[in-house]
Amino acid sequence: MSAKFDLSALPNTPLWFEPCAPRAPLDGAVQADVVIVGAGYTGLWTAYYLLKSDPSLRVVLLEKREVGFGASGRNGGWASAIFPISLQRVAQLYSHQAALHLQVAMNETVDEIGRVLALEGVDADYAKQGFLSLARSAPQMDRARAAVEHSARFGLPDQWRVLEGADARASIGAEGTLGGLYTEHCALIHPGKLVRGLARLVEKLGATIYEQSAVTQVAPGVVHTERGAVRAEMTVRATEAFTSQQPGKSRFVIPLYSLVLATEVLPRELLAKLNLDHRMAFNDLRHLRVYGQVTAEGRLVFGGRGAPYKWGSAMPEQADLVDSIHGKLYHTLLEFFPALRDARITHRWGGALGVSRDWCPTVSIDRQQRMAWAGNYVGDGVATSNLAGRILRNLILERDEAINTLPLVNHRSPSWEPEPLRWFGINSGLAAASLSDMEERYTLKPSRTAMLLEKLTGAH
Repeated sequence: MSAKFDLSALPNTPLWFEPCAPRAPLDGAVQADVVIVGAGYTGLWTAYYLLKSDPSLRVVLLEKREVGFGASGRNGGWASAIFPISLQRVAQLYSHQAALHLQVAMNETVDEIGRVLALEGVDADYAKQGFLSLARSAPQMDRARAAVEHSARFGLPDQWRVLEGADARASIGAEGTLGGLYTEHCALIHPGKLVRGLARLVEKLGATIYEQSAVTQVAPGVVHTERGAVRAEMTVRATEAFTSQQPGKSRFVIPLYSLVLATEVLPRELLAKLNLDHRMAFNDLRHLRVYGQVTAEGRLVFGGRGAPYKWGSAMPEQADLVDSIHGKLYHTLLEFFPALRDARITHRWGGALGVSRDWCPTVSIDRQQRMAWAGNYVGDGVATSNLAGRILRNLILERDEAINTLPLVNHRSPSWEPEPLRWFGINSGLAAASLSDMEERYTLKPSRTAMLLEKLTGAH
């Protein structure tokens, strides 16, 4: 590691955060038509579409900390059309046509985010240049070609295309690149600018956001905080991984942590040398996911999975920082780009993403309980939350639209196993993904461990 900095000394400070004037907490009783628990992407997109459809609605959002404290302010900035489980798995659960409909909706969602930001004048550094999954080993290159073939056979011949060696290296100058898998259906955003911009937008449209207002109890028609209560016709739970901390929900969803690093602003000539002077998202085709982007100001943001699951779905603040995983991410970053060895790492952070037992997100409503909810995005929530917000709007207002029939609508996932099975199974899965990558590096053949893991989870 460069002597210029001590990675472990960096605090838990997401690059995307900036100080904002605090909003007042809820104090007393208020009336609303819709109360939304959670002021992240899901809650804010839902409020936006509700108010655009019916400006007379009284919409209240309750946030435990501050706007964007959770995954909405900690993610890697990819608004992609990725769905956490494979289309083949969706087709098994629902139908082939339903899976095709879902992918088309996800593709359109990437564009919808850009449309709204342009329409409403929200500057979130939106740039749609797609993403490239680099193939840096023979098994990864085989997976790239297989993905294109499978997608074409499935009925989506234009979803992906293979880039051969020189073309892939001209797009992203990572060491050892043999080729890559490209899709146009991804945009980069600045997560903090997006969540803060959406918050200001919904307030302009008439919503009220209360910060530092942790919810203590939810009952049909009323939501309580320590200092107040909101009575409403409908409650929306938009708490993603933090749902696991609510009474009776510890097996509904589990928190898994993704950790991230950001460099100092890099010289433009260095970015050009590394073929990083653009806003295309990138990763590689390893099994334990990593992801990267170059921000509008020229910083490299690089993150990945691998942090261990905490017993009982615990979410202590120290889980955001795992020195060993941040160290591995830094090592991987240098594997990609050795020329960045002297570049200073200025930020490191982490955040929890919500994962259901079958890895499938949901957007649901229970009219009898006057409750709607969305989440379990498995780290693919930047775009999916926008789709969820539109669907929630439709379900609450009983508005008929084609997206109301998508497979994630009213999807019910099985519960996670009780401890210690949950702890053992999840951490074994993380270890298996890491082992799969090691297996492929040494054997230069597709990992059998990874094949088994994909069959067990349905993830891709």
